[in-house]
Amino acid sequence: MAELDIAEVSHRAGVPASTLRYYEEKGLISSTGRRGLRRQYDPGVLERLALIALGRTAGFSLDEIALMFAPDGQPRIDRQMLAAKADELDRRIRELGVLRDSLRHAAACPAPSHMECPTFRRLLDAAASGGVAVPGRRVPGG
Repeated sequence: MAELDIAEVSHRAGVPASTLRYYEEKGLISSTGRRGLRRQYDPGVLERLALIALGRTAGFSLDEIALMFAPDGQPRIDRQMLAAKADELDRRIRELGVLRDSLRHAAACPAPSHMECPTFRRLLDAAASGGVAVPGRRVPGG
């Protein structure tokens, strides 16, 4: 299969060309050269981009994803790292389930005000003490 230019890779992978350039800058992918002003890529870059996308969806950082590739570019995925991420996702799912249930309760609570609802107050107290996970913020002990 012939090399793909950056526009074709961008289209097929569903990522902007700027992301491809950034991934190249970070060492996650590499171009094989240029045709005119356009970067060229081996077709195998699409599989690599799919692995990067899967890693990002699972919550891995780009630095963590970079560790999942051997120097020759072949996947080298640490199973312990995958298991640890799965455990982290399990914790996050439990936290989100509690948060969802609390919000559903607060939405249907017959108390005159949310501030008078004991369940909502517990949620507020947990948030104030850092016990409620918010995106980008670590939960104590988590």
